[in-house]
Amino acid sequence: MRHLAAALTVAALTLTTGAAALADRDDPEPAVQAPEQDLPSVSSLKVTPGTSKGTGRLIPIAGAGLLVAPLGVDAACPAKIEIGMRSDAGKPRYADMSVEIDAPLTASRSMLSSYLPPGYELGAKLLVAVPPSTPKGEYGLRLEAGKERLAVPVRVVGVDELDNGGNLALRRPVTASSQHTNANYPACSVVDGDRSSNGWAGGNGWNDATGRVWPDTVDIALGGARSVTRVDLHTLDTERYPASSVGLRDWDVQARVEGQWRTVAQVRGNTRGSARSDFAAVTTDAIRVSALASNGANDYTRIIEVEVF
Repeated sequence: MRHLAAALTVAALTLTTGAAALADRDDPEPAVQAPEQDLPSVSSLKVTPGTSKGTGRLIPIAGAGLLVAPLGVDAACPAKIEIGMRSDAGKPRYADMSVEIDAPLTASRSMLSSYLPPGYELGAKLLVAVPPSTPKGEYGLRLEAGKERLAVPVRVVGVDELDNGGNLALRRPVTASSQHTNANYPACSVVDGDRSSNGWAGGNGWNDATGRVWPDTVDIALGGARSVTRVDLHTLDTERYPASSVGLRDWDVQARVEGQWRTVAQVRGNTRGSARSDFAAVTTDAIRVSALASNGANDYTRIIEVEVF
């Protein structure tokens, strides 16, 4: 029982470290974690309960059977995949899992370790960087825990080859008016395809650097002239930091037409995590969000994702 209690204590500490960092501050900007292998830092490991299958083994797990990693994207926003392992042992144990990836790709970590009760799972986000000169094709990501191995293919493709679901902004170049000095708020993350606020301060979501100064802008180049009729914006919205308290309130949606910015939609008084703007079709090569006010007392712009259709 003492071993199990110790394991549960480790798990609880792992899960609450990030929350404590937020709770000690007056705004949703937690302390910086040091990056690993020149990649952006990621949130802490997570240990979650489950049921042991009694095999006595450590089982590597991954959140997807294939990772698609686009070429030519901002290095601050690499490809991401959830990885981890489950303990099917009959008693608590220390567990290690190695992480290997084919060169020239690089991964944000080479090892996962934790003390796990039976059936518990250890999970973490793995970042995969693709150097600009990497040939397109398929590469290998390998996870090994004990005698068990799991192979996850990594497919390197061009941005134009991505299955974007109609979202013309996905993985396109982004230019912001400013960026918070904390590197965990990159502008490129507003087009990485992740709408969730759960990764806030861990590389998913943009925070500007000019509190109480407006407007703040984020421009998305679409890679050529496109017909656009809709822009969806996702602002910071979590249980602790709801959009009604810290999210973006007022903004204009603008399209670049023949080199000039034209306002095509306006949002005022928003208190929700997501807002959709529909407008008459416009042919444009770039979309701008011009932020005018937030719901927070510290008045920063916080955007999780922008989608263009």
